[in-house]
Amino acid sequence: MLREHRRAARLTLEQLAEASGVSVRTLSDMERGRSRGPQHRTVTALADTLALDGDARSRLLELARDGRLGDHWNRPAGGVHDLPRAVEDFTGRSEELIWMSDLVYSESSPGVGVVGLITGSAGLGKTTLAVRAAHALLPSFPDGAVFLDLLGISQRPLPVPDALRALLRTLGVPDRRIPPGAGERASLYRSLTRDRRMLVILDNAGSEEQVRPLLPGGGASRALVTTRRLLAGLEGVRRLALGPLGLTESTHLLAGILNGRAVDDAALTSLAERCGGLPLALRIIGNRLLSRPGWDAAELAARLAAEGDRLDQFRAGDLRIAGAFMMSYEQLAPAAQQVFRRLASVPGPDFDAALASVAGGLPLGDAWAALDELVDLGLLQDGAAGRYQFHDLVRLFARDRLQAEEGDAAAAVPERVTSWLLRMATAAGRWFEPGYGRPDPDFPTLGSAEEAEEWLRANVENWLGALRSGTAAKKYSLVLDCAESMHWFSDRWAHAPHWREVFGLGADAAVALADTAQQATQLNYLAWVDWVPPSDPEAMLRCTAQALELAELSGATTQIAAAHDYTSRALLALERPDEAAASAAVAAEIFRAVGDIDAYVQALSQVGHCRRKEGRLAEALEQYRWTLELIDDEGAGMTPTIAAQCRPYALMRIGQCLAGLDRRAEAVAALIEAVDLMDALQPNFRQAEALETLGALLDDGHRYYQRAAQAYREIGDEAASLRCEAAT
Repeated sequence: MLREHRRAARLTLEQLAEASGVSVRTLSDMERGRSRGPQHRTVTALADTLALDGDARSRLLELARDGRLGDHWNRPAGGVHDLPRAVEDFTGRSEELIWMSDLVYSESSPGVGVVGLITGSAGLGKTTLAVRAAHALLPSFPDGAVFLDLLGISQRPLPVPDALRALLRTLGVPDRRIPPGAGERASLYRSLTRDRRMLVILDNAGSEEQVRPLLPGGGASRALVTTRRLLAGLEGVRRLALGPLGLTESTHLLAGILNGRAVDDAALTSLAERCGGLPLALRIIGNRLLSRPGWDAAELAARLAAEGDRLDQFRAGDLRIAGAFMMSYEQLAPAAQQVFRRLASVPGPDFDAALASVAGGLPLGDAWAALDELVDLGLLQDGAAGRYQFHDLVRLFARDRLQAEEGDAAAAVPERVTSWLLRMATAAGRWFEPGYGRPDPDFPTLGSAEEAEEWLRANVENWLGALRSGTAAKKYSLVLDCAESMHWFSDRWAHAPHWREVFGLGADAAVALADTAQQATQLNYLAWVDWVPPSDPEAMLRCTAQALELAELSGATTQIAAAHDYTSRALLALERPDEAAASAAVAAEIFRAVGDIDAYVQALSQVGHCRRKEGRLAEALEQYRWTLELIDDEGAGMTPTIAAQCRPYALMRIGQCLAGLDRRAEAVAALIEAVDLMDALQPNFRQAEALETLGALLDDGHRYYQRAAQAYREIGDEAASLRCEAAT
C-alpha cells in the first residue's frame, strides 16, 4: 500500500525519505515486506507527507498496527515457545543430541535454510528426541520455537495450506492477513522466518511434497523434520538415521522410567533385551510395571520370552507397539503389504530380494519395488550386499498380519520358503561335489562355484533353518539331499558351528527313509566334524564303527572306505600311527578301486600324515609329492574345486617335511605358496599351522606369527593364538 501511495504521489524513495524524515532503508524494508509493523509515529509521518486522509489514511495506520501485533513474537522477551512437554526420564542419544547442537551453528549457502532430517522406524523416539533437543537449544533461538504435527503417517495427513495456516497463526499472523493461496502463504512464512532466529520442528512428515513449502528459505532459523520415511527426494538437508538404543542405554532408560522401583538386575536386563532398543517398547513395559505395583518384573520378562504372545504384552493404556507399526503398514501398497507379512516366514535374520520374491509370491522386479517401499517406511532395515532384515518386534507384527489376513492359506508360505531354500542350498553345495559343479537351470543365479559359496555363506541361517523346518515337516528327501550336498563344501568352512547339526539332521532323515547307506554316509560326515580341532577321536571312532557296520550291511563300498579313512584320522589323533597307517592304506585302496580320485588323494595324504608322525619324513615327503602330482594332473580326473582346495594343503605338508629335513629355503618357498593359496579360503587350522611354521623358519617371521595368532583366534583356539603372540 505504501508503494502504491508513493507512486501515486510521483515520488522516489529518496524524495519520500527526505520529505518525511524516514530513512530510505526503512522505507525499502516496508515496501519489500521485510518490515510489516513499523512504529505509529513513522507511519503517521508518511501519511502526513503523502497527504493521506479518510479511508486511505486509516487503512495504512491499521495495517501497521496489525503488523505490530503480529510481530510480537520477534521480541526476545516474548518469543514463541510452542513446544510439547519433554519427558523427564530421557536417556541416551548423546551423539544424536550433539549432532543437533552442531546443526544450530552450521553454515549454509545463501537462500538455503539449514534443515535436519531425523528418520527412523516406528517406536524409535524421533519426536521425543527432537523435542528434547529443542528445549535444550532454546537459548540459541531468541525468537522461539514452533512445533507442528504433520500427521504424515495417518490416514489424513495435514494438507500443506492448512500446515502453513497453522504455522502463520503460531507466528502471530491474524487470520485476515493470511493469504488464501498456498504459494502466498509459503512466501509469507519464509519472509517471517528469514531474518529471525527460530527453531521450527515439523513432526511426523509424510512426503517431500508436504515438507518442502514448510522449510525456511535461508537465514538464521533452523528446521528439524522427523519422519518414518526416508524422504530421499529432499535436497540440501542434513540426515540423521535413528537406530535402536544399545542394551546399556535401554537398561538405563527402563530404570529411569521405573523411577526407583526395585527391580532385579537380571530381570531389568532381560526386559530391556526383549524391547529390542525401541524407546516406545521400553516406555510401555516400564509404564505397565509402574501401574501395577504387585507385578513381578521377572515374571513379565518370562512372558516376553515367549514369541507367541510377546507383541500383546507391549500395550499400556493408549500406547500399543502394534498400533505404531500398523500406521506404517497401512501406508503400504497391497503388494508391499503381502511381501511384508509373508517375509515373517523366512527362518533366518536377514534375506535378499530373491528370497523375498519366493516368500512374497511376486516376480523379482515387483519384490525389489516392495522392499524399497518397506525400507522407505522403516519396516525393514537394509544392510550390506543387498540384504534386508526385520527388527524382532516388527517381525512378530508381520507374522500376526500373516495369520490375520491370510488365515489357513498362511501355512503354504513357510512350506514354499522351506522347499525353495533346501533346493537352492543343495544346488549351491553340489558345485563342490564330484559329478556336479555345473549350473542348475532352476537356479540361474548360481552360475559359478564362487557365486554358490557366496550364497551359502550369506544365507546359512536361512538354509539351516529350512533344514530344521523341513525335518519337522517330514520333507526327509529334501533334507537328506541338502545335507549330502555339503560334504566337500564343509571342508572349505571347517570351523563353522553348524556342521554337526547339518549332518545330524541328514542322519535322522536317512533313518526316517530307512536308507542305511545314507545313514552311514552322514555318520562318516559326523566323524569328520569331530576330527576338526578341537578334535574328539573317541567320538570319531564311535561314529566310524557304526558307519562301517551300516555301510557293509548296505554294500556302500565308498562309505566303507570313508569309515576306514576317518578311523585312521582318529587313531592318529590318539597317537597310534601304525594302526592309523593301516586304516589309511585300506581306505586308499578301496577309493582307487572304485575310481573315487578325490577321496583317493585324501587317503594318500593321510598315509603321509602317519609317516610324518612316525618321524619318517622322507617317506612322508614322497607321499605328499605323489598327491600333489595327482592334484596338478588335469587328466587324473579330480574335481576342479576339490583339487584347488587340496593343493595348498599338500604344499603345506611338503614344506613342513622339508623343514624337518633341514631344507629351509625349499620349505619356505612351498609354505609361502601354500599360504598365498589359502588366503582365498576361510581361515582354518591348516592355514594357522602353515603361518606358524613360517614364523618359526624365518628370522623376521614375526608378521607370520601375528597372522597365525589372528587365524587361531578366528577359529577359536585361544591357547595357540597366545602362543603365537608370545613368539612375536
